[in-house]
Amino acid sequence: MAYTRELSFIYRDPTKIIFGENAIDGVAAEVDELGGTKALIVTDEGIVKTGLVERLEKALGDRCVGIFDQCTQDSGVHIVEKGYKFAKGKGVDILVSIGGGSVIDTAKGMAILLKEGGKMSDYSGFQLLKGPVTPHIVIPTTTGTGSEVTYAAVIKDHTAKTKLLFCDTYLIPNVAILDPTVVAGLPPKLTASTGMDALCHAIEAIHSLQREPIADALALHAIRLIMTNLPRCVEKGDDLAARGQMQIAATIAGIAFSNAQVGMVHALAHTVGGKYGVPHGIANGILLPHCIMYNLDECPDRYAMVAEAMGARKAGMSDMEAGEAAANAIWKLTKKMGLPQRLRDVGVPEDGLKECAEAALYDGSIVYNPKTIIDSQETLGVYKKAW
Repeated sequence: MAYTRELSFIYRDPTKIIFGENAIDGVAAEVDELGGTKALIVTDEGIVKTGLVERLEKALGDRCVGIFDQCTQDSGVHIVEKGYKFAKGKGVDILVSIGGGSVIDTAKGMAILLKEGGKMSDYSGFQLLKGPVTPHIVIPTTTGTGSEVTYAAVIKDHTAKTKLLFCDTYLIPNVAILDPTVVAGLPPKLTASTGMDALCHAIEAIHSLQREPIADALALHAIRLIMTNLPRCVEKGDDLAARGQMQIAATIAGIAFSNAQVGMVHALAHTVGGKYGVPHGIANGILLPHCIMYNLDECPDRYAMVAEAMGARKAGMSDMEAGEAAANAIWKLTKKMGLPQRLRDVGVPEDGLKECAEAALYDGSIVYNPKTIIDSQETLGVYKKAW
C-alpha cells in the first residue's frame, strides 16, 4: 500500500470510554470521580418515553437535580440557551447527556455557557474557549455521530437557516458510556442513517489532508466493523453483540475524524441539512459515493485502502478501480438498508442546488478535502450528480 508523504501530527483522545451491557447503571461513580454533586440530565422527549431517562435518574440517585428534555433534531441555538438558563437555575456542576448527536451537541453548548456565559454565537469557530467547560458525561443512544468523543458541536441557527460549528478541544466530553442495551431499541431507519454517518467519518478521516497513521488504524477498523455489523443491526435490532460492535465503530470513527478531520461530504451535508432539514446521516449516505468519485483521482491509494477494509477490492484491481468499487459498495449498502439515494427524494429542490453549492464553500470541513475546492461549480457538479 502506497503512502504518499511523511507527516507530522498530533493525536488526542482524552475521553474515558466505558463499554459493556448495563454500563449505564454505574454512572454515579463517574460523576463522583469528576467531582460532580449536582448533575443535570440532558435529553429529548423521545428518549424519556423509552424509560432510559428514568433508569439513568435512578442510577444517579440524589446527584440528579433535574432533567432538561427539550432537545430536538437539529438542535438550535435557542434551545441551548434555554437549557443553559434552566441548568444555571439549578446550580448544575456536571452534565449527563443521553441521546443522539443533537442531544450531545446541545449539552456541549450548555457546558460552554455554564462556564463562559454570553451567547452561543460568541463561540462559533475554532479554539475560542478560555479553559475547560463544565464536566460532561455522554451516553449515546445512536451509533453514528461519534459526538461522545469529539471536540465539535454543530448547532443550528434556525433564524438564519445555517448550522454553526463549534470546535474546541475543551469541548471533548470527559466520559463516554457505551451500553448496548441502550441502543437495542433504535429503529431500523435511524440505525441505518446514523451508521452511515459513522462510515462517512471513517472514510473521510482516511482521505483527509490531515490524515495520520493512528487515525488511519482506527478508521480502517471502524469501516470493517460497520460493514459487518450495520446490516445486522438494521435487520435484527436486538442483536446486542452487533449493537455493541457498532457502538465501538462509531466511537473509534469519531476519534479518527477528530484527529484527521472530515471533508467535502460533511461540508455539502451540513449545507443541505441547514437549508432543507435533511437528516445528517441520510445526507452523508447520499453524498459520500459521489464525493469519493470526485476525489478519486487525487488519492486513489487512500480509497483503495477503504475498499480493502470494506471487502470490496478484488484481486487484480488497480487503485482507481478499487476506489470505484468502494463507491459502488456504499450505493449497494444504502439501497439494501432502504435509505434514500438521491437529494430529490429528501426534499432538496433542484433550483436550490446553486445556493447550496456556494454556501458549502464556507463550511470549515471543506478545507481538509483532499482535492482543493475554491469554485462553487465544483460543489455544484457533485450536488447535481447526487440530486
